[in-house]
Amino acid sequence: MSVENGAHGGHCWLIIHEVIFYNKFMKYHDLISVVQSPVFSRDDLAFSGHKVHDYQLTLWVRKGYLIRLKNGLYAFRREMGKLRGEEIAFLLCQPSYLSLESALAWYGFIPEITYAFTSVTSRVTRRFENPFGRFIYRHVKSELLWGYVEMKTEQGLYLLAEPEKALLDYFYLNLDRINSLSDFESIRLNQVEMEKTLVREKFLSYLQAFGIKKMETWALRCLP
Repeated sequence: MSVENGAHGGHCWLIIHEVIFYNKFMKYHDLISVVQSPVFSRDDLAFSGHKVHDYQLTLWVRKGYLIRLKNGLYAFRREMGKLRGEEIAFLLCQPSYLSLESALAWYGFIPEITYAFTSVTSRVTRRFENPFGRFIYRHVKSELLWGYVEMKTEQGLYLLAEPEKALLDYFYLNLDRINSLSDFESIRLNQVEMEKTLVREKFLSYLQAFGIKKMETWALRCLP
């Protein structure tokens, strides 16, 4: 191959490389015009008929255009400030609702600041970590997946356990760690806040639905 031909071939390669990059860039702008929400999934793209390849999504994550929340679920980085961890918790694993430590802290029942979003789900126990934080999902049987309210947000919604259900979910999933009065007291439940917030009749009805005798011993201590 002559030097001239080699130079010509190298020039063609650069043009092809630039066209590929340009097309990727244009497809990203197509993406932001097609996807109207801050978070989207591969399924959303498939339903829209907009063809985006895995390597493009990987490139846009690497360049900082997108955030990978988990495999197949992405958020636009430019929209990150508009999103809340609670919303992400709902989107990462469905069906699920925030409960346990997250809900107990929300209601002021425990003094600790929570460093993870804790939810219950009828799916297997799992964890995720992304720029929005740590997300923990603990398994309960599907018959216990109730007792939550829908919380509207600017960008969407999330589900939050009612105060009565948050407490009972906690006892249910931590029964093996509560074997004495000192174990119970180590939870550091705020009795004043519980007395102000809990609806006695609802709490007792929910407790009965669990049908676990050992739970009653500790749960009833939350009532005045």
